[in-house]
Amino acid sequence: MANMHIRSSEYAWHHSTVKILGRNIVGITAWELKKEVEKEALYGAGQTAIDIQEGPEKCSGSITVFGYELDKMEQAAKLAGYDSLLHVPHEAIILTVAMRKTLADPITTMTARGVSFTETSDAMGQGDKKRECSLPFICLDITKLTV
Repeated sequence: MANMHIRSSEYAWHHSTVKILGRNIVGITAWELKKEVEKEALYGAGQTAIDIQEGPEKCSGSITVFGYELDKMEQAAKLAGYDSLLHVPHEAIILTVAMRKTLADPITTMTARGVSFTETSDAMGQGDKKRECSLPFICLDITKLTV
């Protein structure tokens, strides 16, 4: 068997950036973007499904940020006249993730438009050295482009 050199096409975290409303989120520790389609098996005569029906598409996700980032986002929301980040209209929030494997590779950009945060969390435990806050959201659409 010949020697094979395999290069994965996975992205590197240290070549990733996340922006919300044009601002780089430096204190981010995780992100997730999800698209799902509601599907249901269609049954007729017999015990097995005869087809699969599709319903609406749903887009959602979450980001996990350090507490100081959440504080800055909450402060920006209040300065814009909203009670909290949860009350900022979805038309005002676009989340962009840009990533690549190495600096020489093409950039893949994922964009979640119409983002509406559904909850904020703020917690710490004994021995913690940082505050990490999870911010789940729903959004209108997620697109992916590699350039």
